[in-house]
Amino acid sequence: MAYSTTTVALQVVGLLLVLTAAAASATTGSAAHVNTSCVTGSAGATVSIGYGGARASAGAGVSLGSGVYQATCPRAEEIVRAAVERAVAADPRMAASLLRLHFHDCFVNGCDGSVLLDDKPPFFVGEKTAVPNANSIRGFEVIDTIKAELERECPETVSCADLLAIAARDSVVVSGGPSWEVEAGRKDSRTASLQGANTNLPAPTSGVATLVQKFRNVGLSAKDMVALSGAHTIGKARCTSFSARLSGAGVSAGAVGASKDLTFLQSLQQLCSGSSGSALAHLDLATPATFDNQYYINLLSGDGLLPSDQALAASPAGAVPGTDDDDVASLVAAYAFDASVFLQDFAESMLRMGRLAPGGGDDGEVRVNCRVVNSSS
Repeated sequence: MAYSTTTVALQVVGLLLVLTAAAASATTGSAAHVNTSCVTGSAGATVSIGYGGARASAGAGVSLGSGVYQATCPRAEEIVRAAVERAVAADPRMAASLLRLHFHDCFVNGCDGSVLLDDKPPFFVGEKTAVPNANSIRGFEVIDTIKAELERECPETVSCADLLAIAARDSVVVSGGPSWEVEAGRKDSRTASLQGANTNLPAPTSGVATLVQKFRNVGLSAKDMVALSGAHTIGKARCTSFSARLSGAGVSAGAVGASKDLTFLQSLQQLCSGSSGSALAHLDLATPATFDNQYYINLLSGDGLLPSDQALAASPAGAVPGTDDDDVASLVAAYAFDASVFLQDFAESMLRMGRLAPGGGDDGEVRVNCRVVNSSS
């Protein structure tokens, strides 16, 4: 895909803005001890990421750290990785589905495996039937298979919440993306929140302000939002999720990508016509099965699939430098310009999201079956 001199210049400007902001932040930040972990990028390069402390608090008395299962279930990560590789080989879309399960889990009362609980009407209604999840999230059978193998290897040891975190990382790796050391030690909740799922999870039609607020509500930043949105470099979406894009929604007049790719939009219209909204489109048409920075390049070209995606590239007229609106658009340009910047930030944001703490003071359990709470509870 060819890019104009104007587009390249905008990307460079965006990158300079981000690097300047990062340098300013580094000079004013605290001097607290930071541990270093290695992340391997899709091109085989290794970059360093930092996260505070040998163990990170996940709330409710839970402490996360690396190597948690080395003594109690030394083959745990090997089992998860092999199962994810098999699942993705059989269904390439499964990589994005497993990654999304972890995201949808963590955004509702923290990373506690609650998204996996089945409804037991009329006594219990969980998160699977919430509007953002119904007929959308998938991969439960893959999780069931992995959990059964883990239970045979080391009974009642590896939590479903940790399984989701490890499977999400491995889904990125098997798609050619970065690897990071997953912090483990989570417990599984004994409940779930339909209301929380309906309220906390961003909609595919959300604008930048709404997206930033949704992430801030759970303790994540605007930068985390832009980096984690890069997960849309793999996977698919139903026509019902991006119907607003068929009329060009998500792009502000005068913004990068405002001159919409009519061929792209026409191809979407053709795909969705007569499908009753059930047809699926790749979130990244250029490299749909590869975890890379193509998603951000697509946004600069006006080829973001979801309205919430394309909105990230549109810096509103009159945006003040240093504000969220301005920073979001600059980060999109930076990630489009330099894949290594995106891969590092994505890994760091995945670690931060993985630390989102369950509330309510319940220490939780390690479920034997991820779909139901333990009978003795």
